[in-house]
Amino acid sequence: MTETVTGSTRQGTDAALARYAVRLGDDALVLAQQLCRWITRAPAIEEDLALSNIALDLVGHARTLLTLGGRLDGTGRTEDDFAFLRTEREFTNALLVEIPDGDFAGTVARQLAYTHHAVLLYEALAASTDPELAAFAVRAAKEVAYHRRHADDWVVRLGLGTAESARRMRAGLERVWPCTAELFEEDALVRGLTAAGAVPAPGPLRERWHQEVAAVLERAGLPLPAPKWHATGGRDGLHTEAFGPLIAELQSVHRQFPGGTW
Repeated sequence: MTETVTGSTRQGTDAALARYAVRLGDDALVLAQQLCRWITRAPAIEEDLALSNIALDLVGHARTLLTLGGRLDGTGRTEDDFAFLRTEREFTNALLVEIPDGDFAGTVARQLAYTHHAVLLYEALAASTDPELAAFAVRAAKEVAYHRRHADDWVVRLGLGTAESARRMRAGLERVWPCTAELFEEDALVRGLTAAGAVPAPGPLRERWHQEVAAVLERAGLPLPAPKWHATGGRDGLHTEAFGPLIAELQSVHRQFPGGTW
């Protein structure tokens, strides 16, 4: 009886951890798709290269996390199955990563919010009781730390630049900030995994995140937004109007040539 209960508990933890890994993988995949849209459109060729390299890192994170999800949930789905063969409602990314870019300042604002969260989360996940997730987190935290520095530098540059660049940076922050709270939502899935020692509790991460981004904005001479509403629903498959076209673009080649290899 003890062996049966233990096996059942392990299976349940694996299924929950699979859903959690897919959430993070979806965040990385969708954000990578967004950043790729800046190639040839960024303010300078150096930014074309910087954003494309950040996107490549995120695709690597997505591949690892989605593959882990397919293994832990017992379906054996691959990263391609997750990326190309799901409907919009089956994606569980946070709304922050899917909102339209607007302008470059809006992208920088989104990067500020996402990267500070990702570094803190991955550093904490390095202590996960799941060895595969912990090993991934150690590597990912180092990579996202570079992304964070890139975002911080641009926030300060735009905030202390011209009146127009500061205005756009403020507008970008106001636009994305209502979507930041969802990064720290604590639903039943997260609570269960936190109790099992597999993932960190969001509360302490949010406090540190708030302190870090506030310090960056202070350096940039920009106010910390205080939104009166908070977007939610992405983790449950409820997405924005912009998400459908984004996913259609992501999946277009695979759907046009199903089973194709290169």
